[in-house]
Amino acid sequence: MSHIVVVYELDKPGAARPSPETQGGEARHVRRVHAAPPAPGEPTATGPRTFCGKDTFAMETGPWTTEHPGTPWYPAQYASVVCPDCDAVIET
Repeated sequence: MSHIVVVYELDKPGAARPSPETQGGEARHVRRVHAAPPAPGEPTATGPRTFCGKDTFAMETGPWTTEHPGTPWYPAQYASVVCPDCDAVIET
C-alpha cells in the first residue's frame, strides 16, 4: 500500500490519550487510530471512509507519514489503539 492517511477517532474529553494535534489547551483524546485512502488528487487529504468503513468526516487527520517499507503506518505511542480492521487491510 503506497499512500495512506492516518486519522484519529477522537473520544470525548476525559479519556487517557491526548492527541498530538491538541490546540489551544483543548483536551482531545484518541479513541482509535484508523487508516484511510487519500482523496483523489490530494495525497494529504483523507478519503470519505477508513479502510474499515468508518466515516472520516468527524475524524482528525494526523501528520504521520512513513516512507520505509516494514515500518508501522501509525505513530508508536498509539499502537494499543490501532484499529485492527484497518491494520489487517494494510498488512495484506
